[in-house]
Amino acid sequence: MLFNVKICGVTSAGDAAAAAAAGADAIGLNFVPGSPRQLDPGRAGNVARAIPPGTVKVGVFAGAGAEEIRRIVAAVGLDAVQLHGHLAGDGPGVDPPSRCVELAGLTIIRAVRLEHPLQAGHSPADSADPLAEARAWLAEAAALGAAPALVIVDAAVARGTDAGRLGGTGDTVDWGAFAAARPLDVPTALAGGLTPENVAIAIRASGAGAVDTASGVESAPGRKDPEKLRAFVAAARTALAATAKPR
Repeated sequence: MLFNVKICGVTSAGDAAAAAAAGADAIGLNFVPGSPRQLDPGRAGNVARAIPPGTVKVGVFAGAGAEEIRRIVAAVGLDAVQLHGHLAGDGPGVDPPSRCVELAGLTIIRAVRLEHPLQAGHSPADSADPLAEARAWLAEAAALGAAPALVIVDAAVARGTDAGRLGGTGDTVDWGAFAAARPLDVPTALAGGLTPENVAIAIRASGAGAVDTASGVESAPGRKDPEKLRAFVAAARTALAATAKPR
């Protein structure tokens, strides 16, 4: 597993240091236009320098081209790239499976959504699988020889949602549906509305082996609360140790 506990949407060096001190083993820096947590490469470099060695630095992108992503990875010193865009479609904010090929040599994390299949446009035959669209995307990436290293399952969003509103919404995943779904063929983490108060419940209900949060540990968008950081990481690690059954 690339990480067990990730704190995403960190926008300051102080918050990065606090997240690492709390015990997070991955920190996400957001480069998605329109997000309240968006960083430019210069500011992101200052944040990244506050992240201690051994803590995974993840850059979050949605619909960005491979050349732009590679430029930011090199400038900031990122360890992994998280593709958080739509899985399919013709509009902006889409990250097709071919993006993994274009980013060959980089460690890729793919955010997917736990959908209501019929609302997501699937056929009735797929109605029992809320990860059907994610499965199809991953299968195509694997066929291209570029499967991601990790998948993060986030809450569903409406098709056509602006890239800047694809994450950090506070909406939760249906943990029971996540647990009941056939596991993906890639290590999987859980995101979506996780807080210090619900993360242990979510881990027990979903069977997730790793978790990711942004808004759940904030005092305001992009501003982390040190007490919430400590409480979240402590609750998550205790629950993960008790379950110890990663998907």
